[in-house]
Amino acid sequence: MYYGKGKRDLADPAKLDTMIAYDPILVGARLRIVAPGAAADAERVDLVVARGAFGSGEHETTRSCLELLERRAPELAGAELLDLGSGTGILAIAALRLGASRATLVDLDPRAAACSREHLALNGLAGRARVALGELAAVAGERFDLLLANIHGDLLVRLAAALVACARPGASLVLSGILWEHNWDVRDRYERLGCVVEENRFLEEYSTLLLRAG
Repeated sequence: MYYGKGKRDLADPAKLDTMIAYDPILVGARLRIVAPGAAADAERVDLVVARGAFGSGEHETTRSCLELLERRAPELAGAELLDLGSGTGILAIAALRLGASRATLVDLDPRAAACSREHLALNGLAGRARVALGELAAVAGERFDLLLANIHGDLLVRLAAALVACARPGASLVLSGILWEHNWDVRDRYERLGCVVEENRFLEEYSTLLLRAG
């Protein structure tokens, strides 16, 4: 089982270039993806991502998830979250920056898990998060207020019951990486498990779902 969108070009975390600057990437009204060492912007919430890291925030599914998190920021205060298929950890980092209290990041790829740890440290958030290398079973029995999963649509269907089991009553689920043709299947599966669709966003190729657990 693989938590990712196709073959990932993940950099070796030891080789992430924390010295190369790049132009900030603005997302939504408040978020800004920046290189390590970039000057802070008082009007933006900075997400530090090293050059060469997979999942820098330019992909449409990542941007869509970030925009949803930004718009739902008031609900994030004090939340405990799960980021499944974390990659660089950018979604968890954004949620923590926007008010969530604790994050658990899970990925099957050792490079992704190491990359998540590196970026949590770069953002000064290592003390508020833990990274688990493995499958969703690594957090079996735990419950969360927010669940993030930017992975393949077929995986979202396959993991639906286990993912919903990790959701506290009323928890938000942000699901993406869903090709248009898989949107109905994913939506139907989660609705059958008691989730309510609050938003269904169609992008150029993919879609993003915001659900509320029953």
